[in-house]
Amino acid sequence: MSAPKGEDKAFALQAPPPPNSISEKTVSDDNGSSTRQKIDTISKKIIKNGEMRIQVGDIKRAQNQINEIIKKNKAYIQKEEFQNTDTDENLDIIIRVPHKNFDALVNSFSDGVGSILSKNIFSNDVTEEYTDVSIKLANKKIYLEKYRDMLKSVVTTKDILEIQENIRELEDEIDISEGRLRFIDDRVNYSTLNLSLYKEKIRSSTTSKVGFGSRFGDSITEGWNSFVAFFLGAISLWPFFLLIPIIIFLWRKWRSRKKK
Repeated sequence: MSAPKGEDKAFALQAPPPPNSISEKTVSDDNGSSTRQKIDTISKKIIKNGEMRIQVGDIKRAQNQINEIIKKNKAYIQKEEFQNTDTDENLDIIIRVPHKNFDALVNSFSDGVGSILSKNIFSNDVTEEYTDVSIKLANKKIYLEKYRDMLKSVVTTKDILEIQENIRELEDEIDISEGRLRFIDDRVNYSTLNLSLYKEKIRSSTTSKVGFGSRFGDSITEGWNSFVAFFLGAISLWPFFLLIPIIIFLWRKWRSRKKK
């Protein structure tokens, strides 16, 4: 006995959902072989980044050296921030460099720019994530085409709305997956180096070459500045000084009345 037409239509709309795990590599149709071949050809995806902190004698001179090194290695500055305090100067630079030039860039900064205070280079293998996202993306595109083909044959409003909703969800998921792959490709193709230049300005008795006379003069200047600051602060309290004679007058008047 054949099933009712309504049940046949409902069965036709129940397309299997896209795969959610890396084990479901391809759908079981004619497109499966091409999808598998595409996934198998994915090369290693390694994201390599680093951090360096260098102490220099002259920030401006070191910056000029760095710009030459960046230009030579076909890199570019993504962000630059400078801070100047009473004790030091700091120049923080975020550099994006082609993956193949990353090691040469780091080595150039290590030679001649200044004294290396710290260096941290790290790599992250994202091949598995990239493969997983690629597989899911390929399968979702296959199911998207299936839903679009189904949309041409259905006639009821309910079925049309249901398929259109499935199509919309798949399109959103495809956009997210493609965006993730583009992000990974960008991080793989261009490495990131956080470079910090540091110049110390503070003088200490053990490291400074300034003589006793200069330090003695600095001490006198600081003492005078402290006295001026105290004097000006005292002047700002002049309204309270006006109250002192009034308080003395009232106190004497009270004493004289008490004696009488």
